[in-house]
Amino acid sequence: MENQDPNPIRCKAAVCRAAGEPLVIEEIVVDPPKAYEVRIRIICTSLCHSDVTFWRMKDFPGIFPRIFGHEAFGIVESVGEHAEEEFAVGDAVVPTFLGQCSDSGCVDCRSPRSNMCSRFRFAVRPGMPRDGAVRFSDAQGRPLHHFLGVSSFAEYTVVDVNHLVKVNPAMPPALACLLSCGASTGVGAAWKLAKVEPGSSVAVFGLGAVGLAVVEGARICGASKIIGVDINPDKHELGKKFGLTHFINPKELGEKPVSQAIIEMTDGGADYCFECIGLAALMNDAFQSTREGWGKTIILGVEMHGAPLSIPALQILHGKSVIGSLFGGVKPKQDIPILADKYLNKELELDKFITHEVGFKDINEAFNLLLQGKSVRCTIWMDK
Repeated sequence: MENQDPNPIRCKAAVCRAAGEPLVIEEIVVDPPKAYEVRIRIICTSLCHSDVTFWRMKDFPGIFPRIFGHEAFGIVESVGEHAEEEFAVGDAVVPTFLGQCSDSGCVDCRSPRSNMCSRFRFAVRPGMPRDGAVRFSDAQGRPLHHFLGVSSFAEYTVVDVNHLVKVNPAMPPALACLLSCGASTGVGAAWKLAKVEPGSSVAVFGLGAVGLAVVEGARICGASKIIGVDINPDKHELGKKFGLTHFINPKELGEKPVSQAIIEMTDGGADYCFECIGLAALMNDAFQSTREGWGKTIILGVEMHGAPLSIPALQILHGKSVIGSLFGGVKPKQDIPILADKYLNKELELDKFITHEVGFKDINEAFNLLLQGKSVRCTIWMDK
């Protein structure tokens, strides 16, 4: 039975008090959920490159002190008013940085063409999406800011109902956690956004977690040639585990452009190119690597320097196209349960994404592993 009058909870959180500084485990207070909110107990979480990007950010929307984390698995602890219409205490859930509402007046959430809710638009807010206020405070009663509507680097967190998805309790927690962000983004980009066809050729620029998830998605879709592009030679063998058939290290090409190498390997250009790093120059390389007539470039990386993308207009006239999307085109409440079923039916392979595990007290080691390029995903267990 739902707790109709939950109390504040004292628990541990990994708090970041200044840009680039190590996280500190502190005792915090987590407020009860308000209307349309759910408080969840985090079972496990993991570190995404987006956490690192904002952890380093000294200017707005970088804001401190803050509780980072947005890829997680948890159990519903209490529900606010109206939230009981969708969630109950004990539900297995994953939070998502991108929301999906159930408002019949939301054109985007009703449409299969978009995953960008227009009633509660995506933004990097320091508080909750409806009232802008925080639900965290430190031991001295001072506010702690939220991150992407999730803040999973805490034993308990409060999430808006639009940013929460029920999952099959048969899903292993660490693997359900992956569906909260990275795996869904990459697999969704191949499956939902690009709609990769059987027998097609795919090139993936950047073989981090999202890029490898694109490789996995392309494999599931039946692509016959999947080319990985990365300057880290270790990614070749790793990529093979996900379905990579070819590998290009740009440092080993000499004067030859990456696009020329891909055009030669695919007899005219790849059918689909995915940019998963966030550099305008690589986005251009990806575009140049696609086939005339129908080549499609999919932008998944957030341009890290704010640089514009410049591509030849004539090549657009020759049938090439560029598309982009947050969360790989995935509509969270609709598509994450489908991806969970794909895992349970042994279609989607998730276990290979997890390369490391740490206890909550060692969360800074997860940062070190990612910054050193040693981990794909590091599971952070709250009770270890």
